[in-house]
Amino acid sequence: MDKFIIRGPVKLQGEVKISGSKNSALPILFASMLVKNKVRIQNIPYIQDVSTTINLLIHLGINIKQGKVLILDAKNVNKFYAPDYLVQNIRASIWLMSTLLIRLGKFSISFPGGCSIGTRPIDLHIKGLCKLGAIINIKNNTIYGYLPNKIKGAHIIMEKVSVGATINIILLAIFADTITIIDNPAKEPEIQDVVNFLNFMGAKIQGVGTHRIIIQGITTLKGTKKIYKIIPDRIETGTFLIAAAINRSKIICRNTNPKHLINVLEKLKQTGADIKYGKTWCSLDMHGKRPKAINITTGPYPKFPTDMQTQFVVLNSIAQGISNITETIFENRFLYINELIKMGAKIYLKNQTLTCYGTNNLKSAIVTATDLRSAVSLILAGCISIGVTIINNINYVDRGYENIIKKLSLLGAKIKRIK
Repeated sequence: MDKFIIRGPVKLQGEVKISGSKNSALPILFASMLVKNKVRIQNIPYIQDVSTTINLLIHLGINIKQGKVLILDAKNVNKFYAPDYLVQNIRASIWLMSTLLIRLGKFSISFPGGCSIGTRPIDLHIKGLCKLGAIINIKNNTIYGYLPNKIKGAHIIMEKVSVGATINIILLAIFADTITIIDNPAKEPEIQDVVNFLNFMGAKIQGVGTHRIIIQGITTLKGTKKIYKIIPDRIETGTFLIAAAINRSKIICRNTNPKHLINVLEKLKQTGADIKYGKTWCSLDMHGKRPKAINITTGPYPKFPTDMQTQFVVLNSIAQGISNITETIFENRFLYINELIKMGAKIYLKNQTLTCYGTNNLKSAIVTATDLRSAVSLILAGCISIGVTIINNINYVDRGYENIIKKLSLLGAKIKRIK
């Protein structure tokens, strides 16, 4: 595993260009399997998870040309299985269930991987797909599925809000014989982006972003010479805004969509930050002031995103006052707190609530990342710490942040990567 060496403290400030959304790009890449002619996609972030997904799709027989515009040709999908080492490296491989059912009528995949941030059961995926006509079994840590007959429309009530299951059900329901209704679906902007892409290709899906999605079954999706553009990454945007807050500085994020961050922006305003934004940009300016501590409870969109929880813990660690952060999505999302404690953070965990007692400074230490979001949060902490911070297991950050060293260096970070 690689390491980051960070010299601090430095003041991160300036402008940064936000990459395309990781959580949009991955399902859209898998959804491209459903189109039998060429698909053109722009604003793809070239990160490790995207690279793994591309390798998976190539294995399945899809021709892919990479560049500023990614071109996929899925007319020759010819394998209903994928190598375990690829599937187990990425949670998004769960969408092979629906896409392979549609293309080949069957699939055989191992359980998907991803960050170890808590239990991620697939029962909602299986229940939804089975209600649409699939037969799915699990044996020896492998998931098997097939379609005995045509896909049938259904009324599906999600027992729990799930982004992954919502996408899987939508993908299979596109080709159902009648209408499918999904009640209590996930509403994230990334879900909306996936649906916009599918409708761009000829799907008939309504109600995305509301409590009910209605899907009119069709027989085929058609590619187009037009280019589909992925939305900006709201979590990357929030991460750089946090960087400005903890540095008491100003950072402008370009190529972003502030409408996708309303909850996060409101919380940042409560810290005393001066927030400004336009259609494609957003800025945070602390005017040299120390941020105020704020309370946070994570939840499904439009509530506060769990993917921003770790960054706000870093903020609260150096903020003025005492704060509580409650995690309601993933039970292991606080695995990283011992690493922040090594850096001088005064934080205490009880059940799923973290109490932060703000301190003026953090100190350098040798720490270890436990997942994608903890990795970037330790980087932010290292930039404001006194001394040299070494972060192990930094490969996690490659899964979700494009050109992270270059972007941070342009903002003033003293950071390098070593083997």
